[in-house]
Amino acid sequence: MDISQIAASTPVTNSTTTSNSVLSSDFEVFLQMLTAQAEYQDPLEPIDSSEYAAQLAQFSMVEQQVSTNDLLEQMLTSFGTSDMSGAANWIGLEALVTGPVSYTGSPITVSPNPPVAADTVELVVYNAQGSEVQRRTMPTSAEPFVWDGLSDSGTPLPHGEYTLKIESRANGEALAEDPALSYTRVTEARIENGTTLLVLQSGYMIEAANVIGLREPS
Repeated sequence: MDISQIAASTPVTNSTTTSNSVLSSDFEVFLQMLTAQAEYQDPLEPIDSSEYAAQLAQFSMVEQQVSTNDLLEQMLTSFGTSDMSGAANWIGLEALVTGPVSYTGSPITVSPNPPVAADTVELVVYNAQGSEVQRRTMPTSAEPFVWDGLSDSGTPLPHGEYTLKIESRANGEALAEDPALSYTRVTEARIENGTTLLVLQSGYMIEAANVIGLREPS
């Protein structure tokens, strides 16, 4: 009876829930067969002890490989859980990003960064259809600017999605037109292909790596 053939024909699984029990059972069977082979071997043609050692070493290597695979799978599962826990921490915070904002009647804080040479800076507001609905003169500094969402007549603009841009000029000449940085609440976090994606209150989705800043909800 060849123990190496028995060991080779034994199915091995890398499932984290079954591999350990299956491997333990197989290893016990292997030892029983090895003992029986030694007990009932032909005295005239005894099996070389080195063959026993080779068979035992072969099975031990399989045992070690399966254990290593189980450990790696557990580590990957742990890392995935850790990433999801980290992604969940974004939910409810306000992220400083570029892109559409959701106006629901509450003021929106804009973080401008106009060129130093600019002598005129304006906040330009576009609705979801891309039409300009308002222009507001802003300070030429990098101080936060609050857009109250009110029309020029003082009435609130319709609730919905708006895009904010900052236009800078010097002596009447255009210097830059940049998307405005603003704080928007994170409503959902996802992990896709190892990348953390954030869904903002406006419905806009961005990568977490593109967030400039975070703050508690105001």
